Amino acid sequence: MKKVLRNITFAYYAVYVAAIAAASAGYIILKSGIGIDPNSETGIAINSILIILIIGAVPVSLWYFNVLTKKWAKLESEELKLQKYQKAALIRLAVLGSALVLGVVFYYILGIQSMIFSAAIAAVGVFFCKPSEQKISTELELDQTPENE
Repeated sequence: MKKVLRNITFAYYAVYVAAIAAASAGYIILKSGIGIDPNSETGIAINSILIILIIGAVPVSLWYFNVLTKKWAKLESEELKLQKYQKAALIRLAVLGSALVLGVVFYYILGIQSMIFSAAIAAVGVFFCKPSEQKISTELELDQTPENE
């Protein structure tokens, strides 16, 4: 379980590091004068697609992960439970992390506040993905014996 927790925790913090890197890159893009007019067809399309992506991805990914963990809790093999949990947790972080990073980058490219609000919504979604040993044990209904710790 420690390895699974370590891998998910690494990915969790990597998402926030990527968001900070995206903010830095966005600032450089802003200073270089590259941008898209938010009132153009392209700007409106990007804004709409990203808002739909984030508004859809956050609740759906959190809900679907919950459904899957309930299903995996019924499995017999603890190793299989942890394998599936890790894979799904990393996918969930990738989806929400990419939404966060895109929101930050397009905030600088488009210059409209709805992008930063969308990125904030994605950041809250990522926050709910913060792993802990207790959370994994509870979600997968793992035995709390000294051998498993």
